[in-house]
Amino acid sequence: MDRLIYTAASGMSSSMARQRVIASNMANSQTIGFRAEVLESSPKTLDGASLEVRAMIDTQVRGADMREGSITQTGRDLDIALNGDAMLAVQAEDGSEVYTRRGDLTISATGLLENGDGLPVIGQSGPISVPLGAKITISPDGAVLASDPQAASQPASEVARLKLASWRGSDLRKDISGQFRVPNDGVLPADENARITPGALEQSNVSPTQILVEMVEAQRLFDIRSKLISTARELDERGASLMRIS
Repeated sequence: MDRLIYTAASGMSSSMARQRVIASNMANSQTIGFRAEVLESSPKTLDGASLEVRAMIDTQVRGADMREGSITQTGRDLDIALNGDAMLAVQAEDGSEVYTRRGDLTISATGLLENGDGLPVIGQSGPISVPLGAKITISPDGAVLASDPQAASQPASEVARLKLASWRGSDLRKDISGQFRVPNDGVLPADENARITPGALEQSNVSPTQILVEMVEAQRLFDIRSKLISTARELDERGASLMRIS
């Protein structure tokens, strides 16, 4: 009987982990460039002759769904949508280099180019600073251009270049803040062929309709597993009652 209870309790723990991931994906269904988290479950059997039939379910976030989200045209100079497998390099709060698909860029009061999470955008020589008061645009190859609003006839000059990298073929993991990291503080090499679409934003790749269905399914699965424990209790009580009668 304890085997049934053990299996059901392990499954309930897995269902709770799944619901947390679903809730996170739902909360970020409108977040620019968000990648849905992917959950992976694997069985873990305990060693020992009397325990080998008791298996736990190890459920963890193993990565993200890297499918592209829909592109929305905004016409804003600092909005960029990354094409294909391109990732934008930004500086995390701990100073390390991380990667994102979020392209709603702004300029801080000190002239730093930041993304929508408030993280400095990294160029070829570190965080990118732009001249205050200049008109800033970004070309499809990632060049950051500055021009004088008072001298419209003068061509824009390149002040920096976004570091764009491809995640293909690399071990890239999503951290708790929603950014992507290379394990052991590694970095991705710049991809010279990567391109962006200026004046546009990539939306989250989470489908609100699909995530609602997944939430209902996860809740039902949790209920089924909890009922198994109640059933096991009833069977145990009935078995004990029969033993008393005998």
